[in-house]
Amino acid sequence: MGAYDPEVAGLTRDEAEAFVYREARLIDDLELEEWLRLFTEDGIYWIPIDDSKPVEWNTSLVYDPPLRREERVYHLLHVPFPAQAPRSRTVHLVSNVEVAAGGDDAFTVRSNQVVYEVRQGDFRQVGLGEVRPIVARVEHVLRRVDGELRIALKKILLIDREMSQSNLTFII
Repeated sequence: MGAYDPEVAGLTRDEAEAFVYREARLIDDLELEEWLRLFTEDGIYWIPIDDSKPVEWNTSLVYDPPLRREERVYHLLHVPFPAQAPRSRTVHLVSNVEVAAGGDDAFTVRSNQVVYEVRQGDFRQVGLGEVRPIVARVEHVLRRVDGELRIALKKILLIDREMSQSNLTFII
């Protein structure tokens, strides 16, 4: 992977930022079926604990290949289940977007993100009604498919990934 640069052949920082901002908006607006279409056919959504190990030797908080990612979205949108009743609301703040050339006509886009999450509730429900910040470094590996940018990998490195985590059933 090359050095991060605002102008990498084939992808500008402005284009990368627009892509990451759009993805964040789709998640925040619960346009999750549209969010699914941002991925390549074999795209992965991954929240590892230790990203220095290969995924097959790693314990992950979330590891969603295409079918699992589709199931997650279906459940979030169409199936009431306790972990998302009431449903999470999120707001993404994205900063420090950097672009690098990757291999196989791919681009690596890194950003820092703070995701504020809240689920409505009252004092009788522990954790509900409290705004929770989730802080992470996010790495997107993007490829062009039919001229459009698509996510081959979205890796989310929570800064507190080695610690106990609360409900992560929503999309970060």
